[in-house]
Order: sequence, then structure tokens, then C-alpha cells
Amino acid sequence: MGIIEIVMTLGMLVLLQAVLGFDNLLYISLESKRAPESQQSSVRKWGIGIAVGLRVILLLLLIKMISAFQAVWFTISWNGFIEGSFNLHSIIVLIGGVFILYTAMKEIFHMTVVDDFESEVKRDSSSAKSVIAKIVFMNAVFSFDSILSAIALVDDPNRDYWIMGIAILSGGALMIWLADGVSTFLQKNRMYEVLGLFILFVVGIMLLTEGGELAGMKLFGNEIHAMSKTTFYFVITIMLLTEVVQTRYKKKLLASQKNKSS
Repeated sequence: MGIIEIVMTLGMLVLLQAVLGFDNLLYISLESKRAPESQQSSVRKWGIGIAVGLRVILLLLLIKMISAFQAVWFTISWNGFIEGSFNLHSIIVLIGGVFILYTAMKEIFHMTVVDDFESEVKRDSSSAKSVIAKIVFMNAVFSFDSILSAIALVDDPNRDYWIMGIAILSGGALMIWLADGVSTFLQKNRMYEVLGLFILFVVGIMLLTEGGELAGMKLFGNEIHAMSKTTFYFVITIMLLTEVVQTRYKKKLLASQKNKSS
């Protein structure tokens, strides 16, 4: 592999890590709020740092043991209700999807019933270690997608593993650099926090459909197909545009009402 080809492959892999890491970064920013305020920044950095190290280890394991992750662990065959053959990969992705959905729904419910947000945040705060553990776990779930995509992009995974390793480390450094900024933005713009939670909800659905397709699942005789990344980003774009338009329209309405009252 020539130098130009190496640079192009590395650039493509770094871009892939950045694109596929968006949902992960959003989860980290929202979850880190549960840590004590003085430790939130370090929690994000430690969580991402540990997760990136584990991601490199996972890369090496997948290259050497990819067949073990694809081997069927158990099969469910309830004709007419649910069918599927589950391997380790599909199980991890499905568990991650359920966890993300639970987290998003719980936070959305809290927002609809809580009157004093500040006291609720303090009451629900978690230790820094537990938050880091959750961040590392979810990063492992998100890692499968990006690592398998990276393996598919290189000519020889056993030879080009170091290129993928550099891309993973670069993606991790980018996440550490962006994490504080995203968290600060969400803190200052609480309405976008709601949008972030609904994006996480969509992420959970995406992971469930991906895990279902990996397991060849059928529900009530219908095959489960993974939500494509194109569909995911299209939905997110529409949600963002809707939020921006609503925010600007609301400001104009408030300004108009203020002018009428004066």
C-alpha cells in the first residue's frame, strides 16, 4: 500500500469514526450530567479515554476472532410470534438499544413531571465511577458498528490494523475535544436537551433494528431490517430543522406580543 493510498484510507476511516460517533458523543454529553458538577468534564475525558483504549483492544479481537462474534449462541423459534438466531454481536447491540431507549424514555418522563429541575438533577446524581462505567459500556456497543465498517474498508485487516488503530485514536481525540463544548451548549440551551433525548430515542430504535437484522429476527412473520445511516441522519436533520424553525418562530411571536403590549 503506497503512501497516498494510506493517507486516503486513514482520512476516510477518521471521517467514518466522526460520523458514526455522533450518537455516542450525544449520549456521553447527556449521561455525564449525572456526575457531580465539578467532575463532569473529567468524567467525559476518562470515559472516552478508557473506551478508546478498549475499542483498540476490541479491534484486535475482532480481526482475530471475528468468527466467534458471528457464531450463533442460541435460537428462538416461536412460529408466528418471534424467530431469530442470536450471536454475540446481535446480543450486545440489542442490549445497547434497550438501554438507550430506557435512558431516553426515563429522562423524557422526568422532564414532563418535574417542577424543579435543579433539585431533581441533584437527587438523581450518580457517582463519577458509575457514570464512567456506563459511558464505557455504551461506547463498546457503538464500537462494533464503526470497527466492522472500518475492517470492511481496508484491503487486509491483518496488515492494515495499525491504520485502523490510528483512526480510532484520532476519533477518540476528536470526541474528547468536542465533548465539553456539546455539554456546555446543551446546558445553556435546555430546549435542545429535549431534542437530544429524542435523537437518543431514535438511536435506540436504530440499534434494536440493527440487532434484529443481525439475528435474522422475525416478529409476527415480518423480517426486521436495520435502519440505514442515511435514514437516521435524514430523520435527525428534519428534527434539527424543525427545532430551529420553531425556536425562531417562537421568538418572533414573543417579540410581536411584546410590541403589542407596549
